[in-house]
Amino acid sequence: MRTAQLTEAAPPATVPSWTVGDITVHRIDEILLPRQTGPWLLPAATADVVAGQDWLRPDFADHDGILQIDSHSFALVVDGLRVLVDTGIGNGKARANPAWHDLRTDYLARLADAGFTPESIDLVVLTHLHTDHVGWNTQAVDGQWVPTFPNARYLTAKAEYDFWAGYAMEEARRAMFRDSVYPIEEAGLLELVDVPAEGADIAAGLRLVPTPGHTPGHVAVEVGSGDAAALITGDCIHHPVQLAHPGIGSCVDIDPVQAEATRRSLLASLADTGTLVLGTHFPSPTAGRVVTRGNAYRLEPVTADGQAPTA
Repeated sequence: MRTAQLTEAAPPATVPSWTVGDITVHRIDEILLPRQTGPWLLPAATADVVAGQDWLRPDFADHDGILQIDSHSFALVVDGLRVLVDTGIGNGKARANPAWHDLRTDYLARLADAGFTPESIDLVVLTHLHTDHVGWNTQAVDGQWVPTFPNARYLTAKAEYDFWAGYAMEEARRAMFRDSVYPIEEAGLLELVDVPAEGADIAAGLRLVPTPGHTPGHVAVEVGSGDAAALITGDCIHHPVQLAHPGIGSCVDIDPVQAEATRRSLLASLADTGTLVLGTHFPSPTAGRVVTRGNAYRLEPVTADGQAPTA
């Protein structure tokens, strides 16, 4: 699929959002990834596997049993801070993956439509340092990659940064660090957080939860207000099919055994609690609650505020 085809879809009439107590979480759309992404990313999620979970269609898989994968961020205001969780793929960046290469999306306009201009962002939380989660950290200005959110602190786990600092990166990954990570560090905006096993409170109602495996320092983001709670997954769960089959892992998990153990533990902790799960790569309706189904789970979808449920 040509990049241009990935950038032409019109944004939704309203920005999808969900209410978590007194907090509103907005989904900031970037692109729906091409059809071949699902089989590549989660190769064990075959059409036969999908066919065994009727609840996955039509929202999370197509009629042929091919998983649908999305790329978006989440924006919210918590404890007076204007927060963006993950920054997607970014525009105009040379990438080995053709679906990510030299994009031209209206991501920043969608962010502004939700009420978040780049200058207004106080905090950017990076669940991990993969290409499709850090791209809008920077944008091109006069031939240089400069921070997109100049007044923000960019947070990621120290364990995540330290791992990649000692990793023998291939050139494509080094290029991503040069255009999307190092410029925010050089600008003095990158903040590394020690995240203990019990998690780290960043602000009232905002907590980093260690979810290692996909990468060593991966974190999920917990949002809480009163008795309401939500969890933004990052890549510890890529797709709802993994609720039914927690053993299905991603082809790019650094430690597949740890990733599965994390996923199983996390799902058990979420099941039947009413916690809203917001998937960073889940296609619309994107959000739902984990409910027990036999020996595993399913996602009970929760549509965005003001949007009609899928028929």
